[in-house]
Amino acid sequence: MSRRNLKTKAFEIDWAVVDAAPLADAPDDDSPELTVSQFAELQPLAEMLPELNLGKQRITIMLDAAVVQAYKAKAGGRGYQTLINDTLRRALEVDSVKEALREVIREELHPV
Repeated sequence: MSRRNLKTKAFEIDWAVVDAAPLADAPDDDSPELTVSQFAELQPLAEMLPELNLGKQRITIMLDAAVVQAYKAKAGGRGYQTLINDTLRRALEVDSVKEALREVIREELHPV
């Protein structure tokens, strides 16, 4: 099912029926409420299953409005954060190549 169909389906819910349904007064036997000690033991999924980590970390960063607009325009509105990530990754690679080249030149100029 396409993403568009999923969005359309979400709007076909009869909210009046949902709102009219009574809320359960008693806890559900299949899913009892957590105790305080159980709640205290909860851990983020990324910590419990690090093998599922996709290698990305959520951050908050302030960028110039012009930078964001330029990347959004370049990406066509979607995927601009991926473009920013790719640009940063390439910058790191270029820096490491430059540093490696500098090290080789230093070694050639000043042999040990």
